Formats: sequence, structure tokens, C-alpha cells
Amino acid sequence: MNYAERFRVEPGSRVDLSSIDPGFRGDESKGDAKEALEGDRDRLRELQGLLYAGDRHSLLLCLQGMDTAGKDGTINHVFSAMNLQGCRVVNFRQPSAEELAHDFLWRVHRKAPGRGEVVVFNRSHYEDVLVVRVHSLVPEEVWSLRYDRINAFERGLADHDTIVLKFFLHISREEQLERFGDRIDEPDKRWKISESDYAERTRWDAYTEAYEDALSRCSTERAPWYVIPSDHKWFRNRAIARIVVERLEALGMGYPEPTVDLERVRREYHAAKEE
Repeated sequence: MNYAERFRVEPGSRVDLSSIDPGFRGDESKGDAKEALEGDRDRLRELQGLLYAGDRHSLLLCLQGMDTAGKDGTINHVFSAMNLQGCRVVNFRQPSAEELAHDFLWRVHRKAPGRGEVVVFNRSHYEDVLVVRVHSLVPEEVWSLRYDRINAFERGLADHDTIVLKFFLHISREEQLERFGDRIDEPDKRWKISESDYAERTRWDAYTEAYEDALSRCSTERAPWYVIPSDHKWFRNRAIARIVVERLEALGMGYPEPTVDLERVRREYHAAKEE
């Protein structure tokens, strides 16, 4: 399966999430998918090394989804393969007073990756056309203008050789309820329980509409959205890892040539060994 083609939101298309099965799991068995994921994790580690050494491109990965969709799980099972020296995870929480004193993209641009770096946004600038919209934190005439600003921001990143990949982790309402149950029953997950969990569920339809608009209006050739079926965690991880590997491989990266005289360094090395 070509995961990128299957799950990419075509620029200019209209997304209808009700037509996309969140329980889709492809033709691979769970065991085969997990084995393939390990191979992709190894490859991601290699490709990140090339990205870091080349110091030319950067990679921005945006993870969005309803509560319990698996943003933390994706980071743990897919992107933890990367070397922390060249990888950062950024969480965007409620804006501070300083951040609110600036435009909504100010705090986001400061966290964007530099050349050679990978940055994973656990939630992102899209919160300003999602939660802000659903909770009416700003008027429609304000948030409705933000789609074009987001597209311009991401185009600017791409112009600076940043690869922008955005993943919407698509789960069903039923699966979300099951995962809430896991948080109650499993001691190592109880810390994730919040007062807003069930309150936000009542806004499921409003969030769905907001996501459909964001996905439809902000999937571009240079900063595509992918809608990843995520009811099966193992399939979610497999699909995302494969898409990222294929995109990085398409760069045709190689290690740069050394900037020192290797023959001189080799002579000095052997001389030191003989002392």
C-alpha cells in the first residue's frame, strides 16, 4: 500500500470525515505491521542522521486529533527512534500573557525547526482554528482569516527547506470512550484524566466540522495533511512511520564531504598511535 497516496488530503478537495473509516487497518497483519515498523524506525534513525549532518533541510511534523487519538503514543512508538540531539517535541498549551500579546503565530514560529533539526508539534498552530473556534474564544471574523495566514506561514517554512507533514489521527467516538475507560482502569494512565474529557466529548460534532475545514483549507502541495485511521494504534504507527520515511528518502540525502584534509588527519592519527 502507498500510505501517502491513500491518506493524503488532496489540495483543494473537501474532507468529509464521516466517509473515512477510522478502523481501517489495511492488508497487513498486526504482527507484520509491527515488524515493518521496527524496520522503519531503524531507517528513520538513519535518515535523521543524514538530515542532521547535511544541515540543509529540516522537518516539521504536526500531530492533531481528538482527545485520546494517540499523539503521545505516536511520539513514543515512532519518533522516539530519533536521536534527541537533533529532535525536539513541542507541546502548545494555553497561551501565556506574553504570547497573547502577540499574533497567534508568534509563539509557533519561535519553535519551528532550524536546519538539520526535526521538531514534532504535539498539537500545533491549528488549535487557533479548532479549540478557539469551538469555544468561541475569538469572533468568527478573526479565526476565519487564520487559514490563509497558516498557509502563508507553512509556505514560508517550505521556502526555507523545511519539510512540513501534518497528521490528523482519526478515531471514532466509540474508540475514544474505550480509551477514556483505559485511563480510569489502568494506574499508569490515570494521570491523563482531566475534568474536560467528557465535557469536550459533547462538542464532538463541532470539533469534527472545525477539523474538516482546517484539513480542507490547509492541505497544500508543500504542506500536506494526512488523515490517518487511528482506532488501531499499531496501524496508525505503521502508516505514519512509512510516510515520513518515504518523504525523507525522496530528498536523496547523503553525508557531506569532510571539510578537513583527511590525509593530514590520517598521518597525525597514525603518528599519535606510534608514540
